[in-house]
Amino acid sequence: MSLAIATENPTVAAKRHAERRDFSDTEIVDGFMKTAFGAEFQLAGRVDRIRKYAMPVRVFAEGKSRARKSQLAVVVLVRDREFYPTIARLYGSERAREIKSSLDPQCLSAFRKNDKFEIEHSDVILATDVSDFTFLDCAYEELLQALGPINDTATVPWTMFNDRVQMAFFDVYDQYILNLLYDPRIAPGMTVEEVKAVLPDALSDARAFVRKVNNLPE
Repeated sequence: MSLAIATENPTVAAKRHAERRDFSDTEIVDGFMKTAFGAEFQLAGRVDRIRKYAMPVRVFAEGKSRARKSQLAVVVLVRDREFYPTIARLYGSERAREIKSSLDPQCLSAFRKNDKFEIEHSDVILATDVSDFTFLDCAYEELLQALGPINDTATVPWTMFNDRVQMAFFDVYDQYILNLLYDPRIAPGMTVEEVKAVLPDALSDARAFVRKVNNLPE
């Protein structure tokens, strides 16, 4: 997945340079379990099941901002003043009020899943009239959460799925989380215990892949 602009934002470049890239198995598994299970915003109680796409994901952008569209491939792009009216249009006025009072977000992602916990459709809503860094930070977090790791956590300091962490690029730690989630041994609907049984092999493969694409040392 790539979100790119012609010249990298200086703040993003500095964060990329300072990024931590070496993590223990325990640190990776901890973040994966905390983000792949549960949900930051819950209407029907906690769901401790894996949620992910089990089919190819096709993405597209909807909105008026041509400049922002060139940076993305899947979102509803709106001006800041249109943010909550868009949520209300997509999910209803009552749900929009609940989201605003609970989260008051600058950007939002959500997905629809079936009875097998397979994600069938995702929505990402981003405001366009913000700085490049804020736009990219929101875009990366929400696009990735739309694939399944929907639960934000304040207890993992290396993931963009922590509201206090702003990265604006697909960092190494979150590459581990997404590669674990989409390992074929980890299926939609799996419980915590079922995932733990296949994690050692899945983690080994995720480490090998992330190491290769990022030129990390053995």
